[in-house]
Amino acid sequence: MAFMDKLKDLGRKINESGTIVEEIKNKAKGIYKKIVLCEGEDRRVVEAAAICTREKIARIVLLGKEEEIKANNPNVDLSYIDIIDPATSNRLDEYANLLYELRKAKGMTEEQAKEQAKDSTFYGALMLKAGDVDGLVSGACHSTANTLRPGLQIIKTAPGVSAVSSFNLMVAPAGGNKYVPDGKLVFADCGLNPTYTAEGLADCAIATAKSASEIAGLDPKVAMLSFSTMGSAKHDLVNLVQEATRIAKEKAPDLKISGELQFDAAIVPEVAALKAPGDEVAGHANVFIFPDLQAGNIGYKIAERLGGFQAIGPICQGFAKPLNDLSRGCKADDIVCAVAITALQTR
Repeated sequence: MAFMDKLKDLGRKINESGTIVEEIKNKAKGIYKKIVLCEGEDRRVVEAAAICTREKIARIVLLGKEEEIKANNPNVDLSYIDIIDPATSNRLDEYANLLYELRKAKGMTEEQAKEQAKDSTFYGALMLKAGDVDGLVSGACHSTANTLRPGLQIIKTAPGVSAVSSFNLMVAPAGGNKYVPDGKLVFADCGLNPTYTAEGLADCAIATAKSASEIAGLDPKVAMLSFSTMGSAKHDLVNLVQEATRIAKEKAPDLKISGELQFDAAIVPEVAALKAPGDEVAGHANVFIFPDLQAGNIGYKIAERLGGFQAIGPICQGFAKPLNDLSRGCKADDIVCAVAITALQTR
């Protein structure tokens, strides 16, 4: 099929199935999970809660003072949304005891645990830990540290995962891109960990492949990126990526993963034929693992600003249960998308 015909075919597929975000929301509707939103004091969060409820994307628990939330949002329909004030909740003592048991070895007292459990993000994380909700979204008006700290202290990492990481879903611009037949790619880590050990980078690759499959619907082909392809350069930074690739293959033997690869060798078939002949991923990768946060953050912003890609994320992964951080500049629609993605991470 000629390139222009491929673009037309891609355009038809996009028109038939709706946008990537709509696909994600529709998938979330099919499983209808319960998600806690920790920032009822923020109007964007309240609006997003109403949208998620109205469209049946998820069942919502909204944390905050009910009277204040309703007074500050008189035109928002809050029917069928559970609103809980952590400070007056009849579950506060139960959650405070759970927090105390989790943190007493670190020196936390029962009194400190009860006071900490009144914090909305900690309360939400305790709800998640107890299994009373399926996922958590916060960060619209709090820092990343405020969201991740209770995640790391209460939810912790999934079994066998050495580090929490993040990924961005990169959606190709209208009209498509000849190297992106599915219309979407996944980049990691672009927003969380500044540096990785080889094992941490391997865990990031495995987690990102899972996210690419469950959230983006991709058959993941993972490229471990470097400034070298298959030993073309010698350096400690190259050695890190090579070792991470080896560990990932050992931990996930069925995963399609190759490294180390330069970006062009990972995505351009003609370059791959020269630099990595016969490799099953080279030239066809759709999941890209950057060697550190500097490279990942620069890479996704180049794709976004010069390539016209839409970047969705960063989205957290590697926690034992789904927990996601928002940008403080987010809109209500961004929060709705984060809720839908968090719901899909429960699978």
